[in-house]
Amino acid sequence: MVEQQNDGLLGRLALHFKLITQQQLVEATVVQEREGGTTQFGEILVKLGYLTPARLQQLLAAQREYLAKRQAEAAAAPAPSPAAVTMAEHPGAVPARARATGRAIDAWLEDAVRRGASDVHVHAGLPVQMRLYGDLVELGEVLDRAASDRVVREALTPAQAGELDLRGQIDFAYSLPGVARFRVNAYREQNGLDAVFRIIPERAPSLGELGLPQSLAKLANYHQGMVLFTGPSGCGKSATLAAMVDIINTERHDHIITIEDPIEFVHPSKGCLVNQRAVGSHTGSFARALRAALREDPDVILVGELRDLETTQLAISAAETGHLVFATLHTNSAAKTIDRIIDIFPSGQQAQIRTMLSESLQGVVAQTLLPARDGKGRVAALEVLVGVPALRNLIREDKTAQILSVIQTGANQGMISLDQHLRELVMQGRVSRSDAVRWASNPSVFETPAAAGSAAGAGARPAATVGTAATAPGSAVRPAGAGPPLKKPGFFGS
Repeated sequence: MVEQQNDGLLGRLALHFKLITQQQLVEATVVQEREGGTTQFGEILVKLGYLTPARLQQLLAAQREYLAKRQAEAAAAPAPSPAAVTMAEHPGAVPARARATGRAIDAWLEDAVRRGASDVHVHAGLPVQMRLYGDLVELGEVLDRAASDRVVREALTPAQAGELDLRGQIDFAYSLPGVARFRVNAYREQNGLDAVFRIIPERAPSLGELGLPQSLAKLANYHQGMVLFTGPSGCGKSATLAAMVDIINTERHDHIITIEDPIEFVHPSKGCLVNQRAVGSHTGSFARALRAALREDPDVILVGELRDLETTQLAISAAETGHLVFATLHTNSAAKTIDRIIDIFPSGQQAQIRTMLSESLQGVVAQTLLPARDGKGRVAALEVLVGVPALRNLIREDKTAQILSVIQTGANQGMISLDQHLRELVMQGRVSRSDAVRWASNPSVFETPAAAGSAAGAGARPAATVGTAATAPGSAVRPAGAGPPLKKPGFFGS
């Protein structure tokens, strides 16, 4: 562990003194991992020609000085309070997985997965917590500043630790074989080092397991164009996107390239050839990877997030040139999604982008998660927009304010507004009327006698109970009068 920390510090110092670039640090780390970690990090930097032997000796001297200072500060620090002692300091109380791996975080993560949580929070000065059915509940004991720092660093590689020390935050993937994968954001704040672990199942879910309508599968039938999945953070965009990619991977014989930060769901090649790239470890940015992907003979390209103008422009161009592009945005409705994309560009380009987008956009799925009425999970509410001719005309003519009317009259094409879907969920008894009103864009839709009668007695949802099964009822969106909805277990929002 000491050597790993020294390797990370050496890379950070080399970056600090501008002796190497971030890309060179990544390349050296890849070489070290390829060699099984048997070669010192500094020796690899010299072998690759990034440092001279003399520069390496200067860095090693600076590293020794820094470590000596840290050790002196640690020796002068007060001893941790009994309430802040970690599990690792009491071997008899450590679960089996923590004893096997030597990492306390592994036991907490396994427990959270078993209980159906979506996230695990590690915060200095507070108990370890998990998000269960949308609420934070305690999972472990209080961690002081030193204990939180140790728990977070146990999940990092040397290069990741160096980047965290340099930049103050890092996104990365963490895996527990046989349990789950985790998308992690570690960051430094005023009380110390914290991290949030988002739980990602080991396999891609199906639409049925997510409680989503099978009609969404039609969006995977396109061979070119752009399909966008939008919604606030933590609304299940990644799970829905993984289900769509899995449909293509199972039913077609194409080349799929995913560009993510970090890689979330792992897609083994089934009918398709699947290549997955992570921003940071495999490529410098979304835009850089997307530009390269256009020369890698792809059929389907997944872009984890349209973060900037260059990435968005490349994604639209890829959709225009015969590729199917899936991407995500943090918008709350289909109309706002169109406006967000166009507003990214300078005013002089917006007319051109409207034309390009009107021709390439195949669909938008805006989603959010509501508490289930029975308190045992969360339910997805959707707004679905399909690229019909009327929509394309509105985008070209800059009349996005009229998109909602296209959705409301487009049920035959598989479209539904958020308020329409919320009303159906209330009538099916899956969410309470009070929760639906909170998320509705037009709460008056619930003032009709039918909706009011269906929601009578719904009341507030019961509080989530720790240890309750994590499955939530799910069903396809069904028209009124189609009979009782089919109930399906799901974990939407993971």
